[in-house]
Amino acid sequence: MTDRELLDRIAANPKIMVGKPVIKGTRLTVEYILNLLAHGATVTEILEEYEGLVEADIRACLLFASRSLESTSFMPLLANKT
Repeated sequence: MTDRELLDRIAANPKIMVGKPVIKGTRLTVEYILNLLAHGATVTEILEEYEGLVEADIRACLLFASRSLESTSFMPLLANKT
């Protein structure tokens, strides 16, 4: 599946979830799926929990997040020495 095909699985509509990017045809936000993954949920667990989702939807969320961060600059955080 191409990047374009994956990204086409994501939609943002001000009338759905206050405009947050969601998996098309659902009210599952990209943010929510990424949070599940970050907290240890597996792709299989997510797919079992949310009927109708497919693996490409999860990969689309990851690609969307990656693309969203491409032009972001980060400054290193320095710990205060006390």
